[in-house]
Amino acid sequence: YVLFVSGNSTEQTGDYSDIESKFSIRNPEFPDEDLCYLVPGQRDSVSDCNFKNDSHTFLIIHGWSVTGLFESWVYKLVSALFEREPSANVIVVDWLDRANKHYPKSAENTRLVGADVAKFVNWLEELDYPLEKVHLLGYSLGAHVAGVAGNLTNNKVNRITGLDPAGPSFENADSLRRLSPDDATFVDVLHTNTRGSPDLSIGIQRPVGHVDIYPNGGTFQPGCSIQHTMKLIATYGIYNMDQIIKCSHERSIHLFIDSLVNRAYQSWAYRCSSKDAFNKGLCLSCRKNRCNKLGYSINKIRSTRSTKMYLKTREMMPFKVFHYQIKVHLFSDKNMTLLEQPMKVSLFGTTDEKDDISVTVPSMSTNSTVSFLLTSDKDIGELLMLNLHWEKDSYLYGFFSTNQFMIRRMRIKSGETQSRLIFRPKEGEFGSLVQGGDAVVFVKSSETPQSRREQR
Repeated sequence: YVLFVSGNSTEQTGDYSDIESKFSIRNPEFPDEDLCYLVPGQRDSVSDCNFKNDSHTFLIIHGWSVTGLFESWVYKLVSALFEREPSANVIVVDWLDRANKHYPKSAENTRLVGADVAKFVNWLEELDYPLEKVHLLGYSLGAHVAGVAGNLTNNKVNRITGLDPAGPSFENADSLRRLSPDDATFVDVLHTNTRGSPDLSIGIQRPVGHVDIYPNGGTFQPGCSIQHTMKLIATYGIYNMDQIIKCSHERSIHLFIDSLVNRAYQSWAYRCSSKDAFNKGLCLSCRKNRCNKLGYSINKIRSTRSTKMYLKTREMMPFKVFHYQIKVHLFSDKNMTLLEQPMKVSLFGTTDEKDDISVTVPSMSTNSTVSFLLTSDKDIGELLMLNLHWEKDSYLYGFFSTNQFMIRRMRIKSGETQSRLIFRPKEGEFGSLVQGGDAVVFVKSSETPQSRREQR
């Protein structure tokens, strides 16, 4: 430790000479340019780079780099942060030299880079900068850099956001080596590419924050299919090939960017025990903090156990969709069970309509209640009417028999408005849903749904 006197105060500063990572403070006019570096231990770099002591500070930490260059998402995230917080300090942590090794080596380097970032944060604190204004955003390996850093700082930073933290080498690592809830006052995580067996999936599968959000189940994101990428390649040429691998992984960043710039289209996520339960529409409750905003404006709710949350999105910005649970009781004069049935649902509301939403109903059987999740990327306002059409599942099928179920009423819950409504067939007491037949029209009923408790 070196003691030196400035003015009449004695300052104590650590030794920062071994820091290899660079801290580039970005500028809203040139978000992709490294124009000035904050150098830990060099006080004049603070004023030279116009670091603002009373503003929020964001540190963006990139992940593994094949090329040794910044990827285009970096400046997009920088721009989005400035758009939301114009006076912020936006710092890009450059550890490209240690990130463009073979993956296992780069993964190991996260400890060294984490130590660099921790020293940087400790230095800011020595300059009387309040840590409640510090937010680390780490993508892939960068999320674990943020975790290691948060664990090593003298005091906790306010928030770490993990953007699809890397899976390989970290899925089973102890909490000191990876991102974990202890690393900041609040840790939120987006998991967008957890396909495959644990420790081989690109993104980490286990929850590692206070709130862990799994968009579209977390395994794979809409618009990231091979077919979609082939279209991109046909349009833009082969240099988009890497997007196949990165599309779902990088979606975590674009979902966060979306939350910064599309404030009118805030996506909501819902607490749920599993992806399957969520796909049945069973988890659209907002009671007792069961739902939360995705991204920048998340409510910082900390519980001892990580909260797993789910939502659906569409394939492009704004990513927001509206979630509905559809619940129907099926009657029939013959006993039957049919699996994986294709349906088309159309919604009609006070402000808009959404036609032909495709849904596969996992199982339909006589005298059972089916519940499934339906999403619309249009805000249709208050739901007034819906059409349900049961498609033929194969051409041969219709020749031999016509399956049908009777439906007396339908219960619909909206995730975004939390309203619960009952719908009845427009004509007659029962709607007759025929496989391969016409759509059945249901209209909003004036009766209010009672909870089961009230009925009992």
